Amino acid sequence: MGPLVVLAYSGGLDTSAIVPWLREKYGARVLCFAADVGQGPGELAGLVEKAKRSGAVDCVVQDLREEFVRDCVFPTLRAGAVYARTYLLGTAMARPVMAAHHVALAQQVGAQALAHGCTGKGNDQVRFELTYAALAPELQVIAPWREWQFQGREDLIAYVKAKGVPVQATVDKPYSTDRNLWHCSHEGGILEDPAKEPPEHIFVLTRDPLEAPDLPVLMEIGFEEGTPVSVNHVAMAPVELLESLNATAGEHGVGRADVVEDRLVGMKSRGVYETPGGTLLYAAHRELEQLVLDRRTLRLKDELALRYADLVYDGRWWTPEREALDAAVASTQKRVTGAVRLKLFKGGLTVAGRESPYALYQPSYATFGKDNVYDQKHAEGFIHLYGLSIRIGSGLEAARRQQEVGAAAD
Repeated sequence: MGPLVVLAYSGGLDTSAIVPWLREKYGARVLCFAADVGQGPGELAGLVEKAKRSGAVDCVVQDLREEFVRDCVFPTLRAGAVYARTYLLGTAMARPVMAAHHVALAQQVGAQALAHGCTGKGNDQVRFELTYAALAPELQVIAPWREWQFQGREDLIAYVKAKGVPVQATVDKPYSTDRNLWHCSHEGGILEDPAKEPPEHIFVLTRDPLEAPDLPVLMEIGFEEGTPVSVNHVAMAPVELLESLNATAGEHGVGRADVVEDRLVGMKSRGVYETPGGTLLYAAHRELEQLVLDRRTLRLKDELALRYADLVYDGRWWTPEREALDAAVASTQKRVTGAVRLKLFKGGLTVAGRESPYALYQPSYATFGKDNVYDQKHAEGFIHLYGLSIRIGSGLEAARRQQEVGAAAD
């Protein structure tokens, strides 16, 4: 009897090929593991039967949607983490929870190895394997893309067809997509040319902005300590809240991003991302922070956000570094409570209002009208001290020039 290998399985092209390949290469018994992180019913339907048809002994499907949003999405949102200036980390955020449950299943059934379908060019291989290293360093890791003879997706399509395994990918449309509750990513095919505009047919979560409703819609998102808790004054659990925002933002064409990013392995790649609800949440959270946090705390928060984004993108989730960053972020979020109203219109997004019981904005101080709390004469002393070093430096420079003129006259 061959070794038992637990394969992270999506039913897509790569993992469909891996099941028969593991049996041929290692004589393995393959147990597939699929994580439901919100791919949609169409992608998960018939997955168990398909895995068995491919030669797997079984396929375990676990619903991780709530855990994904609560424990991965919301912490990353609170951190304000954005990679490559515009990528909201949808694929990267899902990997820690998926890989952790992958490990747990392997340990439960006494497997000898873990396998995944990540390519040797991408980031996901690192994200999965750093989780394995943190949670199950004793298990063997098999990464077929780093071993097998196939050179590209065209070879894989031919292989799985020969094995009688149905897949959606074709040579004409060899796109790679990754969908969850937070986003849908698109790579490959014509998208490998960054000069080419993404074809409209690839989008699945967002309407073409040109075809979006002709009237704008207002959405109000409520937060408690940096965590979104309500939409339009209706309290919602994490999954329900994100699904609600996705539906409205997607209908209005909000949330598309075309990104040329730097992969961890060193190359640049191009991805097209749809993050409808997430785009609303980031915009609202950022505006609420701007209302309640002071200037220096905001600067610190921006610095933490960059570090957090790198950590998530690079797969360093299960580390003391992330725990430390979470603690720091949590201390900045204690007063990030309130509501932000957003206006959506044909792919655009604007802020229509924000309020918080902890707002540092006070009309009595900021008004251009008459007030009785701010003595404008105090600004004179402030400016005098604030510019003291400038005046000292200017005086020294004037004295130096005068000495040079005197020396030249002599």
